[in-house]
Amino acid sequence: MVEGNWTASKEYLREGDTLFVHSIDRLARNLEDLQKTVRVLTEKGVTIRFVKEGLTFEGKGEPMQVMLFQILGAFAQFERELIKERQREGIERAKKEGKYRGRSYKLTHEQMEEAQALLAQGVPKTKIADRLGVARPTIYTVLSEDINPDRVRHEHRA
Repeated sequence: MVEGNWTASKEYLREGDTLFVHSIDRLARNLEDLQKTVRVLTEKGVTIRFVKEGLTFEGKGEPMQVMLFQILGAFAQFERELIKERQREGIERAKKEGKYRGRSYKLTHEQMEEAQALLAQGVPKTKIADRLGVARPTIYTVLSEDINPDRVRHEHRA
């Protein structure tokens, strides 16, 4: 779910509503956020049902459910951290082998040259970003790096 949509959904939920969540690991990124989210929603009178785990929280603080919730939440966070660690290791290995180039630039080579020319004319980076349809940090990245030709887009963005 997109972060903005989730924020709007949390604000929309009312007392008596039930929020169905496929799995505990889909509700938050870590155990602390998970516990906070469940606490805030149940204090509003929202029931939360975790389908995969078969758990329901209504804010009554049933000890067995709370313990299971915390254990499953801790395992979900642990699993997520292991995945991120493996990903970092894989990227490092690929870099050493020369197989990892990083994400492609959002601009074509021609657009990069245009950005450099506009900057040389004194055009502010914010205006350059607007003109090329990218975020300002993209302009900073493109103008500050040695351009890796393997990462340059070849088609023109519409």
